[in-house]
Amino acid sequence: MNDCYLGVDIGSISTKGVVIDSNHNVIASLYIWTEGNPVKAVNKLVNELKKKMPSNYQIKGIGTTGSARKLIGLLLDANIVKNEITAHAIGTLNYYPNVKTILEIGGQDSKIIMINNGIITDYAMNTLCAAGTGSFLSSQAKRLGIKIQEFSKYALKSKNPVKIAARCTVFAESDLIHKAQSGYQKEDIVAGLCRSVVLNYLNNVGKGKKITGPIVFQGGVSKNEGVVKYFKEILKEDIIVDKNSHLMGAIGIAILAKKYQTGKVYSLDINHIKFETKPFECRGCSNNCEVLRIFKNNKMIDAWGNRCNKYVKL
Repeated sequence: MNDCYLGVDIGSISTKGVVIDSNHNVIASLYIWTEGNPVKAVNKLVNELKKKMPSNYQIKGIGTTGSARKLIGLLLDANIVKNEITAHAIGTLNYYPNVKTILEIGGQDSKIIMINNGIITDYAMNTLCAAGTGSFLSSQAKRLGIKIQEFSKYALKSKNPVKIAARCTVFAESDLIHKAQSGYQKEDIVAGLCRSVVLNYLNNVGKGKKITGPIVFQGGVSKNEGVVKYFKEILKEDIIVDKNSHLMGAIGIAILAKKYQTGKVYSLDINHIKFETKPFECRGCSNNCEVLRIFKNNKMIDAWGNRCNKYVKL
């Protein structure tokens, strides 16, 4: 049997999974929507990846990253759980060892990672506002009656992109409606949205950062050629978009799962696992902590949100 490693990146909008071999080649991958239920999404992801995996491979490590990494790490009994910054950097360095700047825009989050000689030297993430992210573009595409897959086609046809304020989703939508009702061409509005996403990113996430090449752009939005175009124009640098740019976090955490393997062989047969979360408000003291208890096959395996050790991991 050949060894392989599973990496899962669970975001608020999308869930990504890859299986890599010992040489870090991707042998199976999947990108699906989280739909507000990371446990259900990961169950679907794992079942689909099992079908794609060659039969002569066995899972020797599992890693999780993303906003629901701790929860899914418990479900899958992962041997490594790491933040997105580390996972994206490791994944990118695997393909581009000389990278100096990583631009990442996902469905709800965006981040910038600065690297020097293969070491993370600085990073920044967006605030709670989703302006300039994938979900922002999706909602504007729907408003304009355009399929998100066709967004790039419209943007690349434009000769005169309109100015749209994208620092706030409310202002952007108001600006977009005004421009549409004023008779601007749809392709110019779409191009203006793509350009405003880039400006918003650089003025907020990239503020104060010295962005130098090689630059790698990743995350779901990296597949939008309109956004890529304006990054190139504004930064006056070449922008690298890998074919697996939307999977880079999952690839990175799979590589770490290999690095920190324990010798255990993992089963991806998780359909029989009963996995539940039960929230409640503890009234044991004046703190009134909102505690989330995690149960696996009816056994409590962890608890979050408590300020004392009353509900420590059992």
